[in-house]
Amino acid sequence: MQLFRLGTPWQAVDPFLFVAYHLDDYPEGTTDLGPDASLAGRPLGRDFGNPAGWNMYHGQTVPGFPQHPHRGFETVTYVRQGVVDHADSLGATARYGDGDTQWLTTGRGVSHSEMFPLLEPERRNPLELFQIWVNLPAASKTADPHFSMFWNERTPRVLHTDPAGRTTEVTVVAGAFGGTDPLAPPPESWAANATADLAIWHLESEAGAELTLPAAASPDTHRVLYVYAGSSVRVGGSEADEIHTCTGILVDTSEPVTLTAGPGGVKALVLQGRPIGEPVAQHGPFVMNDATGLQEAFDDYRRTGFGGWPWPSDDPVHPSDAGRFARHPGGRVDTP
Repeated sequence: MQLFRLGTPWQAVDPFLFVAYHLDDYPEGTTDLGPDASLAGRPLGRDFGNPAGWNMYHGQTVPGFPQHPHRGFETVTYVRQGVVDHADSLGATARYGDGDTQWLTTGRGVSHSEMFPLLEPERRNPLELFQIWVNLPAASKTADPHFSMFWNERTPRVLHTDPAGRTTEVTVVAGAFGGTDPLAPPPESWAANATADLAIWHLESEAGAELTLPAAASPDTHRVLYVYAGSSVRVGGSEADEIHTCTGILVDTSEPVTLTAGPGGVKALVLQGRPIGEPVAQHGPFVMNDATGLQEAFDDYRRTGFGGWPWPSDDPVHPSDAGRFARHPGGRVDTP
């Protein structure tokens, strides 16, 4: 068992590239869906300093991440609280949140924006989300992009009760758990490979609750437990293995392991998968296998804009009264 502190972003292990945890206690919103608070002194465009418990990130009026390109990997955005307004160069757009997950295979190239509109004018607008980057193998790095939405109402959950009656809720974003299958991942995803053993599970345990994680299907599988909230968790049977929050744990997957939540309960994210095991060359928003692939990505983006940007601004948001929805490439509209 290897431990590491959770920084910004969190340390990731193949087949994952990047894990960012955003927790922002935004104030009341304005009619422009931005924060009803002074922005004086903030370095707008690169505001990550968290001076009042929240960030504007790259947003100027509404917090978030205006138009930017990606190639060669996938973004998985799992929102626990708050909403995200999405737009991309495929023509897809959405408003999602409060338990929803958006899974975007960037493949040969997508530009997208992710903005965090503050919809409540008379109370605070907390936002909590994970963004996870999953690598793609070389054979899929220039595949057709694919946009998926996993609504909260359709996302499988397992409520496990231990012998003492204490519970753990497992949100199954990817990878079967306890006989419960996840929603289907995008077709070119590493998660769609039957041998990849890829899983994304969110755990929320009551104080003292016990949960056993199964052995992985492959002896090569990596599994990382990110303990990010609550008091602590014991991994295995020894009190010496009590792990406190803000800690990542590379867990042995060769046999089942029992987790026991501390007196304050625990929240944790589990990421596992068999490594892709290929060279990784990354520069900014592009992840390829070598420098030649990166140069081709930059050249293609300059030439094509990955399909152009069909929206009137780099940071589009939907009206405040718009509900949760997704309009897919081609025009199909999906709602919870």
